[in-house]
Amino acid sequence: MKTKLITNVSKLFLVTLVAGLFAGCAATRPISDVALGAGGAYLGHELSNGDPLATAAGAAGGVILSEGLHFAARKQSDKAYAAGYDKGKSDAVKQQYWLYVAMQKQRNQVANVRLYPVQLPEQRIDGVTFQPSTKLLRIEE
Repeated sequence: MKTKLITNVSKLFLVTLVAGLFAGCAATRPISDVALGAGGAYLGHELSNGDPLATAAGAAGGVILSEGLHFAARKQSDKAYAAGYDKGKSDAVKQQYWLYVAMQKQRNQVANVRLYPVQLPEQRIDGVTFQPSTKLLRIEE
């Protein structure tokens, strides 16, 4: 009886392992539910010597285990997606920052800059009198 129990548990473990490998695939969800449900029913039937209540409980336990594996896989997938999305946003902002810095460096490396003095006469704008002054006009070539 003990070797039969070990054989049954090892078969159930193998079915659980295979279903766990396919837990992330949506198309295999019904397959893993059926496989683990049948494995749980078989194990419940063998351990209880054919008690229908234990067989049904084993089947329900197998389906619950399968759904738990799918839930865990989905949760992990969603977490990885969110982390990747945040990393992508961060990288995009950094890329824009460094492009802006490069543009500023390029702009400041002008080969020829000339300053031309411009005489501004005395003028009155909106009731305010501005005194005559000299301003420098920057020309980049």
